[in-house]
Amino acid sequence: MRLALFGGTFDPVHNAHVAVAREAISRCALDRVLLIPNAIPPHKQRRLGASYEHRLRMVELAVEGNDGLHASNLEKDNETSYSILTIERLRSSLPAGTELYFIIGADAFSEIETWFRWQDVLREVEFLVLSRPGFVYDVPEGARVRRLDTLQLSVSSTEIRRRLSAGETPPELPEAVLRYIREHGLYQGQM
Repeated sequence: MRLALFGGTFDPVHNAHVAVAREAISRCALDRVLLIPNAIPPHKQRRLGASYEHRLRMVELAVEGNDGLHASNLEKDNETSYSILTIERLRSSLPAGTELYFIIGADAFSEIETWFRWQDVLREVEFLVLSRPGFVYDVPEGARVRRLDTLQLSVSSTEIRRRLSAGETPPELPEAVLRYIREHGLYQGQM
C-alpha cells in the first residue's frame, strides 16, 4: 500500500487542501491520503479559530465523495502534534511493506531541521513537497523528496477566517464546509 499523511491545522480546510491531496494521489499513484488535523500544533502559538472536533468534522465533510481521501483522528489525543509520533502511531497499525509519504508545503519543509526528531521523520517517509510562491528550500541529506510543482496554490486559511469573520462567503471553501461553519457560528468576529 502507498499511503500519504497530510497534516495541518485545517482551520478551516479549503478546496486547495483537497486539490493537493487529489494531485498527490494522481501524480504519485497513492492508494490513500489521510488528512490529519493537528490537535495542538507545536509551531502555532496562537489559539486556533475552531476546536479540534470542529476542524475534524470539516475535514470529514471536505473529503466526502473523494475516492482515496480520508479524514483521520490520529492526533486527537496528542498533547502536542509532533509528526514523528503520528508517523510511529500509524506505522504500528499498518501492514509490513506499506510505503509512507508526507505531503507538506515548501514553507514548512524549509523548516524541517527544526522539527522534533526530524532525522527520524526523514527516515520514515518520502516527502511530497508542494510549491509555495516565494519559498525556496534546501533538501537535507538523506531526505527523499518529490516536488509537486504542478500546483502553486496561494489560498490562505488566515484570509478565509478574516473573510468569514467579516460575514463574507469565501469561494475557496467546499459547500458542505461553509454550511457547517455557518450552522455552528464558527469564526464569527474573531479577527
